Amino acid sequence: MKCLLVVSESAEVLFYWTDPDFEQNIREQYGVTLQEGERPPAFEDSINTVFAPLIISCSTMIEKIGDTYSSFSTENGHLYILHQFGECLYIAVNGDGEESEEDLRRKIYVMRKLTEVHFGMVTLSGTLLRKELRPQDTAQRNRLWKMMQSLLETYSRLRMQDQSFLVEAVERLIHPALCEQCIEFLERRLVQQINSSVERAGEEVLHAFILVQTKLLAFYSSRNASTVKPSDLLALMLIVQNLYPINTDLEDTASEEVESSSVPEVFYTPEHSPGGSNTAGSAGRDPENAPVFQFVDPDIQMAEDSLRTLEAPPPDPSAPRRVFLEATFREGYCSMMPHSMYCRPLWPGLSLVLLTKIPNSQVAIQVYYFLEHFTSLEKKLSEEPEGSVLSRTLSALLELRGKLDKFVRALNGSDIQFSQLQNTWTEFKSKAFSRGGPVNSRELLQPCRAVKKQLCAVYRQYFLAEQAGRAQRLSPSLQEKALAMVQDKLVDWKDFLLVKSKRNITMVSYLEDFPGLVHFIYVDRTAGHMIAPSLNVTDRSTSELGKGPLAHFIKSKVWSLVGTARRYLQKGYTTVTLRDGDYYFCYFLWFENETGYKLEVIELPVLPDDSAPIGMLGVDYYRKLLRYYSKNHQTEVVKCYELLTIHLGVIPTEYILQHCCQLARKLWEPSRIPLL
Repeated sequence: MKCLLVVSESAEVLFYWTDPDFEQNIREQYGVTLQEGERPPAFEDSINTVFAPLIISCSTMIEKIGDTYSSFSTENGHLYILHQFGECLYIAVNGDGEESEEDLRRKIYVMRKLTEVHFGMVTLSGTLLRKELRPQDTAQRNRLWKMMQSLLETYSRLRMQDQSFLVEAVERLIHPALCEQCIEFLERRLVQQINSSVERAGEEVLHAFILVQTKLLAFYSSRNASTVKPSDLLALMLIVQNLYPINTDLEDTASEEVESSSVPEVFYTPEHSPGGSNTAGSAGRDPENAPVFQFVDPDIQMAEDSLRTLEAPPPDPSAPRRVFLEATFREGYCSMMPHSMYCRPLWPGLSLVLLTKIPNSQVAIQVYYFLEHFTSLEKKLSEEPEGSVLSRTLSALLELRGKLDKFVRALNGSDIQFSQLQNTWTEFKSKAFSRGGPVNSRELLQPCRAVKKQLCAVYRQYFLAEQAGRAQRLSPSLQEKALAMVQDKLVDWKDFLLVKSKRNITMVSYLEDFPGLVHFIYVDRTAGHMIAPSLNVTDRSTSELGKGPLAHFIKSKVWSLVGTARRYLQKGYTTVTLRDGDYYFCYFLWFENETGYKLEVIELPVLPDDSAPIGMLGVDYYRKLLRYYSKNHQTEVVKCYELLTIHLGVIPTEYILQHCCQLARKLWEPSRIPLL
C-alpha cells in the first residue's frame, strides 16, 4: 500500500505512482459505487478524487495561517508525509507499515531531485512545470509518467539492495591499475577523438565514465569541465540502472563460471528421455515452451494488430537525454546547467556514459544569474511591510538593469517567448524606475514574479522544447565508433568486471587484522565515495556470509544501523556505540584536514523531525555540514568522513574501538585512488 503524488495548487494531478495494492484498493472503492453498465473512471481521476479533500485542506491552511501539515497518520494505519515545493505539493503514503516517516520523506526529496535533473530551472515556475509534467497529449503524458514511475521503482529497489544507494555515495571498483588505464584511455583516445570530429555537431564531451552495474570503473573530466557533484552522479547512475537494469541471473552465472574454473571436471551421463520416444529433431526442446496453435477471431486479431501499430516505437539508443546538473565555469555558476547525456550499453552490466556541453549553454548561466537576483528581490519585497519604500533595494538593481537590457537585446526578438520577456521587463522597469519617485513594495511584487516566470520560459524554450532537444547531437556513426573503441579496450576484462562488481571487496582480507569484525562501511563525504565489503544475498550466489537466513540477517542489521546512525546524527551526535543482541554497532563522523590530521569535534546543529533527510541524493546534507564546520577553519581544506562497523558482541569494547581507529587509518589510503 504505497503511493506518491505530485499535485498543483488547484488540486490537479501532475504525477502519481502507486504500487499494485494501492491501485487495487482505489479501484475497488469506485467499483462498488458504479451503476450497472457504467464505465469506471480513469485511475488518474479516481486518485484525484481521493486526495482532493486533503489538497484543499492544505491550500486553505497555507492561505489562512501560512502553515500546513508535514505528516499525520490515520486510524487505519496509513502514514502520510507532505511537503510543499514552490507551487507543487508532494504527498507520500504508506499503508503496510514497511516505510517510516524518514523513508517517505526521502522518497519525496528523491522525486524532487529527479524532477530537477530532467526539467532544470523550469521547476522554479509552477505554471511551466505543470506543462512539462502534465503534457496535453495523453500518449506523451503516459510515456513521461511511466518513465518517472520506473525511475522511482528503480531507486526503491537499489536502496534496498545496494549499499551505495543506501548510504548515498558512489562506490568504485577497486582495481587501481585497470582504473588508471581506463582513465588514460578515456582522456587520450575516446574524448579527444570525439571532440576533434566534425560529426559532433557543435557538442563537446565534458565528462565520460564507465559503469559496471552500480560501480564506477573510470571517470574522466576535460580540463574546461566543472566537477560533477556526488548527488548528480548518483542521479545519473540511477538513470543508467533504469535504462539497463541489473540482471541477477547473468551475474550469478558469471560468478558460477569463475568459481567452477577452479573445480575438477565432473563427467556424468544424462538420464534417458521419458518413454525413449524422443527423436533427434525434438532433442533439447522444452515441452512447456513448445508453440501453441489456436484459431483466433479475425476481427480480434485485426484489433490487436492495430493496437500494436499505435504503440510508441522503442527509443533510439543513440538519442541523447537532456539532463541538468550543477556546474561552475569561468563564465559563472549555474545550479542546473543543461547537458546531453549519451548512455550506451557495452555489454549486459557494463555501460558507457558521455556528458556533453550543448550550444547556447551560456544562456543558462545568464538566466540563473538573473533569477538569483530577482528571487532575492522577491524575498525582500515579501518581507517588507506593506506601503514601505524600497529606495535602497532599487539602487542595487541599477547594475542588474544594464545587464538584463543587454541580455534581452541579444535574444532573438522574433520569437513570441522572447517578446514576452521583453514586454514584462519593460513593465517592471516602468514601475521600478519611474520618475515619480520611489515605489511601493507591494506594487513591484507581481511584476518581479512575472519577470522570473518569463526568464524560466526562455530557459525552457532553449533547452526543453522538443525541437531544441533534436537540433544537434553526436552522430550515430560517431557514437558507434566510440562504443567499438571502448569494447575493444575492455573485451578481455568484461567477465572479470561483472564478477568484481559483485565481490569488489571481501571481508577475508580484513579478518586477520580485525578478528570479530563482521562488516563495515567507510564513506568519504567530501568526495562522495564509499568502500564496503560486498553483501550478496541472492538465492543463487554464495557470499562469505553463506546463503539463506544468516546472510539476510546480517544485511538487515547493516540497513538498520545506517538508519539508526542517521537518526542520531540528526540530533547532533557524531559518535554512536550500541549493543544489539550478539552484535556491537559503532558509528563515527569526524573531520580532517588535507594531510589527514584529525580536527577537533564541534557541536553539530540539531535538525527538526520534518527536515530534509540526511544523505547526498535528495539534498546534500554533508555539503552543508562542511560549510558549517569550515567557518572556523578558513585557512585549510576540511574533509568529512564516516565509519560504520558491526562486530561480534563477544569482542571486548576496548578492542572494538581500537579496531575502528586502525580500520579508518587503513582505509584512508584506498580512498585516495584517483578518479578524475
